[in-house]
Amino acid sequence: MPSDCLSPAPFPLSASWPPFRRARPIVPVFLPFRGCPTRCVFCAQDVQTGQIGARPDRILDKARALLDLRAARGLPPAELAFYGGTFTALPETERDACLEFAAAALARGRITAFRCSTRPDCLDAALLARLRQAGCTAVELGVQSFADAALSAARRGYDGAAALRACARVKAAGLALGVQLLPGMPGTSPEIFLADVPLALDAGADMLRFYPCLVLAGTGLAGLWRAGAYEPWDMEATLDALARGWLLARAAGTPVIRMGLAPEASLAGAVLAGPCHPALGARVMGRALLMTVRDLAARELGGRPLERLEAPRACQGYFWGHSNELRPAWAALGLGQDSVRYGADPVLRLWPRS
Repeated sequence: MPSDCLSPAPFPLSASWPPFRRARPIVPVFLPFRGCPTRCVFCAQDVQTGQIGARPDRILDKARALLDLRAARGLPPAELAFYGGTFTALPETERDACLEFAAAALARGRITAFRCSTRPDCLDAALLARLRQAGCTAVELGVQSFADAALSAARRGYDGAAALRACARVKAAGLALGVQLLPGMPGTSPEIFLADVPLALDAGADMLRFYPCLVLAGTGLAGLWRAGAYEPWDMEATLDALARGWLLARAAGTPVIRMGLAPEASLAGAVLAGPCHPALGARVMGRALLMTVRDLAARELGGRPLERLEAPRACQGYFWGHSNELRPAWAALGLGQDSVRYGADPVLRLWPRS
């Protein structure tokens, strides 16, 4: 586009890029499959968490020892998190034991609060009220998707309307709402995922998790994959979709607190296929930053190359991408190593080439 056709724009161009506040430390208590009424086609919580065959009382003993060790080292109280199963559907004796454990940890000053993860179809107002009274401050729902076809293909046992009702129940109980999404699960597409993110935000999500679907040994999905009935998303499609979803969440001021499964030794040997990478989150944020700059330059500069860019220092670790994978894309915008600077200001600033 000729320069005389460009609309006036202040220089340098700028876009806010404030960092999200770091969450308080979390001590997880993994309860693989405990309370789960069904076995979803994609799920292998035992290898995902590294907790294989552990008894609930032993799991709580291990968490108690970890909290005591933190206190002995002078570390501040953490938040306790019950993950890996369906907490609200645990056998009553096990759930009571977990709540008593959390209450004792709160009384001793070992924790500040606790959270739990559960299914959307295992909630009611009375149980949520009890959780809050016991010191729970957040409930994370394993929604996976709000699309009925995807939920049916994954044998989740509920539909999108039920998931939305569960979100509303958590908010009505005065608890923070986390929504976990599973891009790439059977029946989904990038378009469905990018519709799921706004649905979660509109439902009041205070935090999101994006877990790209992996084919794990021992799951029903592994059989579908071997039979050619399921194909996971490739890495590029995953990175692109997650970057766009991350930007939607950022525009709403909602943090994405996890992207990809936490690395576990047991997980590494169980992944048969799918977009698995130890630096997935950083790769996604690098692409999100690139998308932001590219869109701003295209909109305001009509494709003119950039002369230099200033970015918040927090971007430095992922700006060029894993193994410099984003350098060619930045070069196409006119930027190289010598034309990028980092500072304390949480704002992106772009200068066009004259």
